[in-house]
Amino acid sequence: QVQLVESGGGLVQPGGSLRLSCAGSRAIFSRNVMGWYRQAPGKQRDLVARIATDGTTNYADSVKGRFTIFRDFVKNTVYLQMNSLKPEDTAAYYCNTYPQLGRLWGQGTQVTVSS
Repeated sequence: QVQLVESGGGLVQPGGSLRLSCAGSRAIFSRNVMGWYRQAPGKQRDLVARIATDGTTNYADSVKGRFTIFRDFVKNTVYLQMNSLKPEDTAAYYCNTYPQLGRLWGQGTQVTVSS
């Protein structure tokens, strides 16, 4: 069964940093644009960042300059480095292809930014 597993979330103070990881199969990572999405309580799930197989990246305006997405083809893992975190970054974070495939949604990892 194809699966993506997110990890690395936690509780962090404003201004802090976290690195999220998304592990999956080579078949997924080698052929697809990969994205990080987030969903805050009561809100829709939105794309935060994406990275193409050639390394091209795109970011939501709200995270530009603070978040960095990168991938490791050897480890079949996509990362999201989050710096200068703000309370409004609090959400459940998920990875998926871009465009998303419904069958690939995992459990996500919770990020809470609070003092």
